[in-house]
Amino acid sequence: MKSAVIPQIRVEPELRAELESVLRQGETLSEFVEATVKNAIAFRRVQTSFHARAQTASDEYHRTSVSTPIDAVLQRLQSKLDTRRKKLGR
Repeated sequence: MKSAVIPQIRVEPELRAELESVLRQGETLSEFVEATVKNAIAFRRVQTSFHARAQTASDEYHRTSVSTPIDAVLQRLQSKLDTRRKKLGR
C-alpha cells in the first residue's frame, strides 16, 4: 500500500519553536506528528467506546430503573486498583 501525506497546516512561529523544543534526541518533526496523530486516534476510539457504553448503561437504567449502588461501584474500582498496584509491586 502506498503511503499518504497528511495535509500541511500553518502555525505561528512560536508554536513551531515550542514544538521543536520538545522533540527528543534524534526525533523528527514528522515522527512527532505521526505519533501524536496515532495517539489522538487511539484516544478518540477509547472516548467513543466509553460514551457508547455510558449511553447503553443510561438507556438500560431508564428502561428498568435498576442501578448499582455507588458503594458497590467504588468497591469494585478499589479492588481493581489494589490488584493493579499489587501486580506493579507498589
